[in-house]
Amino acid sequence: MRFADPMDIPDYSFEIAAQARGLVRIAGIDEVGRGPLAGPVTACAVILDPANIPPGLRDSKQLTAARREILAAQIIACALVSIAHATVEEIDRLNILQASLLAMERAAEGLASDHHLIDGNRIPAGLQGRATCIVKGDARCLSIAAASIVAKVTRDRIMVDLAQQHPGYGWERNAGYPAPAHLAALQKLGVTPWHRRSFRPVHNILYQDKSLSA
Repeated sequence: MRFADPMDIPDYSFEIAAQARGLVRIAGIDEVGRGPLAGPVTACAVILDPANIPPGLRDSKQLTAARREILAAQIIACALVSIAHATVEEIDRLNILQASLLAMERAAEGLASDHHLIDGNRIPAGLQGRATCIVKGDARCLSIAAASIVAKVTRDRIMVDLAQQHPGYGWERNAGYPAPAHLAALQKLGVTPWHRRSFRPVHNILYQDKSLSA
């Protein structure tokens, strides 16, 4: 967990600014899962009810797992939420950046939004003209913070389920990120269908195996 900067307190000012332009349904969008060696990339879009915003929303990285679980349930109960993914195959085919943008676009499609507040500095192709980028948006914008929490909780649950199908990689703890135990398991157990073959540690093991069998 990253320690919070006292200034990292998201607010509703970006949503208010969009509404002042005549836009009504404002969705915050964030994704999680760019760095892992395994599993999908997951995106979430959230339209908050300004009269019913769960207290304590923060960038998901600033929260404990238990706190994220509580807040995710509260967000889903009181906001409009859409969750989407890009698969391992899409990550390998498109590259991780384009797959992340695709997942965010899919999440947006699940909500009838007038405008989208997107974490980062890239707007998905399908949202051009209907979105605003906010660098470090998960620490600055409440809707994006909410999206970051739900996306993180959702993807972590997926990786716990996948860990039961492919034990030994520690995905229930490392969520597919290149932790030492995960890298050691890759060498010992090999590559699963859920590993991203375009990522160097996985690619190197596959290439090594082919070289040894040649």
